[in-house]
Amino acid sequence: MSEENQVLKKQVIEKSAEIGGKTITLQTGRLAAQANGAVQVRCGDTMLLVTATARTEPKEGIDFFPLTVDIEERMYAAGKIPGGFIKREARPSEKAILTARLIDRPVRPRFPRGFSNEVQIIATILSTDQENAYDVMALLGASAALTISEVPFQGPIAAVRVGSIGGELVINPTLPQFSELDLNMIIAGTEDSILMLEAGGDEVSEETAMAAVRMAQEPIRQLCQLQEELRRAAGKEKWPFEEPEVDQGLYGKVESLARAGLEEANLVTDKRERSNRIEEIRNKVRKQLINDDSPEELAGEVTSILKAVEKDVVRRSIAVDKRRPDGRGAEEVRHISCEVGVAPRTHGSALFTRGQTQAMTLLTLGSVGDEQRIDGLGLEESKHYIHHYNFPPFSVGETGFMRGPKRRDIGHGALAEKALIPMIPDEKDFPYTIRLVSEILESNGSSSMASTCGSTLALMDAGIQIKRPVAGIAIGLVVRSTCRACGHEGVFLRRCLECGSEDVDRHYVILTDIAGIEDHLGDMDFKVAGTSEGMTAIQMDLKIKEGITPEIMAEALEQAKRGREFVLGKMLEVLPEPRAELSEYAPRIFTIQINPDKIGAIIGKGGETIRGMVDEFDVSIDVEEDGMVFIASTDGASAEAVIKRITDLTKDVEKGDVIVGKVVKVTDFGAFVELKRGVDGLAHISNLAENRVNKVEDVVKRGQMVRVEVIEVREDRGKQRIGLKVVDPNPEV
Repeated sequence: MSEENQVLKKQVIEKSAEIGGKTITLQTGRLAAQANGAVQVRCGDTMLLVTATARTEPKEGIDFFPLTVDIEERMYAAGKIPGGFIKREARPSEKAILTARLIDRPVRPRFPRGFSNEVQIIATILSTDQENAYDVMALLGASAALTISEVPFQGPIAAVRVGSIGGELVINPTLPQFSELDLNMIIAGTEDSILMLEAGGDEVSEETAMAAVRMAQEPIRQLCQLQEELRRAAGKEKWPFEEPEVDQGLYGKVESLARAGLEEANLVTDKRERSNRIEEIRNKVRKQLINDDSPEELAGEVTSILKAVEKDVVRRSIAVDKRRPDGRGAEEVRHISCEVGVAPRTHGSALFTRGQTQAMTLLTLGSVGDEQRIDGLGLEESKHYIHHYNFPPFSVGETGFMRGPKRRDIGHGALAEKALIPMIPDEKDFPYTIRLVSEILESNGSSSMASTCGSTLALMDAGIQIKRPVAGIAIGLVVRSTCRACGHEGVFLRRCLECGSEDVDRHYVILTDIAGIEDHLGDMDFKVAGTSEGMTAIQMDLKIKEGITPEIMAEALEQAKRGREFVLGKMLEVLPEPRAELSEYAPRIFTIQINPDKIGAIIGKGGETIRGMVDEFDVSIDVEEDGMVFIASTDGASAEAVIKRITDLTKDVEKGDVIVGKVVKVTDFGAFVELKRGVDGLAHISNLAENRVNKVEDVVKRGQMVRVEVIEVREDRGKQRIGLKVVDPNPEV
């Protein structure tokens, strides 16, 4: 081995831990050495490369943290070649986008306040074994890459999946087990707290959800310790960074000019009016403190302080004065109104309005052939229930480009879809493709839960017999604790952010049905959807670096249950149960089961037979591999005619059948008649007529249509022999 290879080998560091009966390995030093941090994550034969790269200088002129997360699904990982003409990967799949969001949400709050260097995390899927899901591995790799890098990431964090199979909780269930799960939950956190939660379930109880969270804490702790081991062995020195100090003199001036006005504006319930009042106050303060001779950076400092004062006003009002911006109590839900049948020609529609958030959901029913085909890294799948979410800029009174769905739109649509999937009828009982589109027409907090509620009503309006109606609610949190040791007030629950003391007077308020300002300036966005019997979807995001305790989460879940039940009651006042019939404009789908061996008779040569029926009867026909045939038509008579045609095409020929067929061949001893595609029978010369026939052509000719009776069906050396008798050589066709 060369000296260079020996050096490279020494640089490779690998750490492993057993989680849920499987070995998870982190390796660094072998791949992507020029990234600030690069970690290879492996479990079984699923393997990812996750890199973290950052610019050394902050990005000027921004007031947000420019973090980007990309998931690169490479088809070679599953031994596939991409489809299409170009034969290479194109835009990210929905799964990749949702995984990127899954990483961003718990990682973003773990950076110091004021850090504005561009940071990019890229997770490349190198290999997948169709056994171990890559999403939680990608989150682990992102944290590990940041932890060993120079970037001032305040980690590590980790995530595990907890599934429930038949009431038994399992850590990191396999991909084949996903179809059996009653609960599929991803929990991210630190060694001692929860940071993020994403779950779907089939009417899961709050107790089961909390049991899953508690079960996840130990493996998360182990994975955090694994990253610490990697950091001690391969970690780089962190870039020095101090959170920007506020000019207290300037803060005092801004606060004295703005606080009273902001407190008054905070009492305005209308979102647009409140925003206008706040903007007037900001302009007034800027005008008084900034002039042409002021240094360039002063404008940015004043704007930053104005935002800080506004945040303090809102948070103090909620936490100390117990007064929400719109005057509601902590568990009070905004006014709700519901309408159904709002778009007359759609197959189902509903309008759900809660406060100043409004979602219109419109439903379309299609045939089995309209299913969405998904050809990703896993086995090819199809979806017969699809939910899309659109968030146009006018919904928040703004202008903007309309260039297709953003990542947020895809995430919100997926959450609403997840909430309703367990309630959708089985495809065998309801053989339709269902597409729901939620148009957000006005937004002031929790539009994803509004789209969930609107979708339930649209499904019921369409006459789809869902198992139970689903409602959703968003829960918020405002923390304002005091350190008994140093007197510091701030957003912490366990230990003071100033002196580190754990002697803390912990104080927090949990809010039901958060408005936009409470989401923006609060500490948690916790969305919960479900039925009267249990939860179907959960999504929790936190802005608190230290996360929350399971006890606070349990309290929030119980409050969400009460809110969800209230919203559900309001929805059922408008439409207590699904309509008895489908919309008159929806297609009717009829089914017929045939012998799979007869599928070719329906399809015909080059699809000629099936296309002919589609054109003749104006229907849609889909044939499954198991012989199930779906006929979609708005005209019942046409569908019945197609069923009869298919029955005739696939029916076995039996003795006594009378069939009109075409003479396809004439011989000296008789005529061969095509009874249906691929099936011929012989009418012997003695059976062409009642009287004696000397020459076959005297009675029938090639191409002639004749009515025949089947007089014999027998097997002869593995082939079917059919004997015919002509009963009418010139039938009316």
